[in-house]
Amino acid sequence: MFRLPRLAATATAAVALTVFVSGPTAAGEPTVRDPRVVARFDFALGQTPENIVLGPDGSAILTLSFARQVVQVDRHGNKRTLAELPAVADPNTPVIGAAAAMGIARSHDGTLYVAYATGTSETGIWRVEPDGSAPVQIVELPADGFPNSIALDEECGVLYVADSVRGTVWRAPQHGGAPTAWATGTALRPLPAPDGFGVGANGLKVHNGAVWVSNTDRKTLLRVPVRADESAGAIETRATGLDWIDDFAFTGHGDTVLAALIMDSKLALVRPDGTHKTVLTAQDGLSNPTSVAVRGNTVHVPSASYFTEVKDPNLLRATLQGHSGQGAS
Repeated sequence: MFRLPRLAATATAAVALTVFVSGPTAAGEPTVRDPRVVARFDFALGQTPENIVLGPDGSAILTLSFARQVVQVDRHGNKRTLAELPAVADPNTPVIGAAAAMGIARSHDGTLYVAYATGTSETGIWRVEPDGSAPVQIVELPADGFPNSIALDEECGVLYVADSVRGTVWRAPQHGGAPTAWATGTALRPLPAPDGFGVGANGLKVHNGAVWVSNTDRKTLLRVPVRADESAGAIETRATGLDWIDDFAFTGHGDTVLAALIMDSKLALVRPDGTHKTVLTAQDGLSNPTSVAVRGNTVHVPSASYFTEVKDPNLLRATLQGHSGQGAS
């Protein structure tokens, strides 16, 4: 996610210049069909869906960034607030200025982990227990950074967080403690002005022995191998030309990805060879999509409406056909 009100007009104009890399449709590759909006939110109340995980019952659990809330949307579109992160006095969050609930991860026991960007000492990872108790900060991250997407590796007991401003992937113990800068480098950093908008590492997933990261400014999808000693291997660029890429999800056990292209209100299918094509657009209901979750043959796409003229933050569901394996949220 990123939100740059002072640059919105410029960025919107740039949409017309967007060029997508695409290749021929491969035999048997996944297709996305039957998109439908299942829940809508109130932009005026800060209900901007930012990130998503799925519950065991198929419900969607979302962060509403500027409302600082975590909400659950059931299969019928009914909404229930699970938690609200504390208000912050004088937030000074880089890029956006306001405090925002960003990435979310879920453990097998239902514990939720939320990345909170505030520009203060409250910046970091917050834990939301299944019993409904108040959220608790368990990891403090630098106030001048921007923790965005988050992923949990329960097998190793660690959390990974993409820092969009510092161009860093942080790693921290699942139960809390001091973070370490697990991966850094040019490939993760934002581009300097005027070439970029100050948003580097953004989306993040743990998949097939690696941490995958999108870089919004550089329009790339990256893979960072996890070595045997759990350190970061050399950063690999797996796809380029992904204009306005935000977060993403894998369609199954392979390396095919569905990526949210936030400014263009598009969902792209990214093939393992790096070529990609558009599979959903604003005409299907997308309104600045921020993230993706896949389970079985169902795709979930939250839209935050940060930039659209008609504000329609929503949750869209669609059917995934022709994929193999269980997707991961």
